[in-house]
Amino acid sequence: MSSFRPTAPVRIAINGYGRIGRCFLRALHEAGLQRDFHIVAINEPADLASIAYLTRFDSTHGRFPGRVEAGDDHLLIDEQAIAVSHAREPEAVDWGSHDIDLVVECSGQYSERASLMRFIDAGCPRLLLSHPANSAADVDATIVHGINQLSLTGRERLVSNASCTTNAVVPVLALLHTELGIEHAMLTTLHSVMNDQPLIDGYHHTDLRRTRSAMQSIIPVSTGLARGVERLLPALAGRVQAKAIRVPTHNVSAIDMVLSLASDVGAARVNELLREAASGPYAGLIAWSDEPHASIDFNHDAHSAIVDGGQTCMIGPRLVNLVIWFDNEWGFANRMLDVARFWLQATR
Repeated sequence: MSSFRPTAPVRIAINGYGRIGRCFLRALHEAGLQRDFHIVAINEPADLASIAYLTRFDSTHGRFPGRVEAGDDHLLIDEQAIAVSHAREPEAVDWGSHDIDLVVECSGQYSERASLMRFIDAGCPRLLLSHPANSAADVDATIVHGINQLSLTGRERLVSNASCTTNAVVPVLALLHTELGIEHAMLTTLHSVMNDQPLIDGYHHTDLRRTRSAMQSIIPVSTGLARGVERLLPALAGRVQAKAIRVPTHNVSAIDMVLSLASDVGAARVNELLREAASGPYAGLIAWSDEPHASIDFNHDAHSAIVDGGQTCMIGPRLVNLVIWFDNEWGFANRMLDVARFWLQATR
């Protein structure tokens, strides 16, 4: 994780204060960084009372570890005032008046360069996305912390933090491809429900599977994970396929990873590589466990990926199956914070 602490406080704004926006702010506070990285503005269409309430109380991550109050036009967190606006368009916010160093875009509504440049044209100096851009060309860089953050120069204006699943699989794939060689990869994400699904059947989505009740079924959905992996690991282009299935749990997801390797190897060797990585070069990003876990055990786990060593198995000497757990909210929010810190360090 990034260790950068600025000599003067960095000023950050959040656009879209939903699950990831709130987790980003909370991750900053739980890391004890609020004195060095000030959240100075939030733009969220919801009313201020609801914003304050959902900051204080979170069904997934528990109560906020600090004092939260609502003012007339601001949120007060541990005596630090955060200006709150309720605009639905980037141009409707006076970003320049807040002297912002970085805007964290967590609404998920903007994925093309033309729409992202609306923030820049409205006075945002740089924008960090909580989701993948439509294409690599739509942003200046797509970053998975621990893999390619060193490529940031500080001159970028639009950066994507990729997706939670991309952050979970890319470190594992990068390690195993370097050490053993990967011929092909099949990735199946078992993902907790998301807010684009209804609690009961409804007419809100063109994907008919997503019209079905999130809490009553296991539901296959589309995914761009293979494209995201290839964007970060071009050596695996054409070798990765992925699918996603939503499951009725509120948080923590898993990836069932099937890899065809380029060399003969045993399950013990694969586990040894991952276990050593978790305590070595990938510490803080990859974790290792061989205990009999269930998904809830990883709620509020800040790692990008937790390898379930007890689930590693092989068919023959080259086909390996891994199970990777990840907190799709908290792990990803912490990686956003890491990328924000590293990027801001590069600008100084």
